[in-house]
Amino acid sequence: MNKRLFVAGFIAFILFLILRYVYDLPIFVSFDKNMQALVGENSFIGSFHYLGELKVISLITLILLGWLGFKHPNNPRIIFVLFTIPVGFLLNQLMKNWVKRPRPEIENQLSSYSFPSGHAMLGLLYLLTIAFLLSERTTVEKKKWWIWIVAITLAFFIGLSRVAESRHFAIDVMAGWCLGVAWFCLCVYWYINKSSNQLKRD
Repeated sequence: MNKRLFVAGFIAFILFLILRYVYDLPIFVSFDKNMQALVGENSFIGSFHYLGELKVISLITLILLGWLGFKHPNNPRIIFVLFTIPVGFLLNQLMKNWVKRPRPEIENQLSSYSFPSGHAMLGLLYLLTIAFLLSERTTVEKKKWWIWIVAITLAFFIGLSRVAESRHFAIDVMAGWCLGVAWFCLCVYWYINKSSNQLKRD
């Protein structure tokens, strides 16, 4: 399990770095334009951006922390949630200010940088965090599969909504997913090792 997590996280981070250095090549600029033409102004896809809004994610994070803290104040899951979501947000902002890619040119565009997409990265992080915590609480494999399928599907549409609304280029969204997966794998790796060591001490 730990080895697979490390490999998956490493591959995702390498893909993020590749996208960071190739996004302005003609083939990827063309890809961005084609994706914009495909899903641009799609109101159904665009509506998913609400699930990736910072205020929504912040509220869900507070609910998660309150629930976990009420049940088990010393639970390593609390640190896990803090790592995946709030620290994940700081990582996203750090990467944005490192790359400094402007957003697509549209009227009333947001003033922050575009790469990687915060909606894509944070949407994926909080949904995978919820899926991970829920899947820990069930032994029914079919339920686990459905939990992960729903989480991944919602994360996909949250990311795609940013292209539909011209807030991000498609490459920005892909980079957000890649960095989100890399960070999530690292956090799960820490959590599994922390939980294992705690059980040994107990």
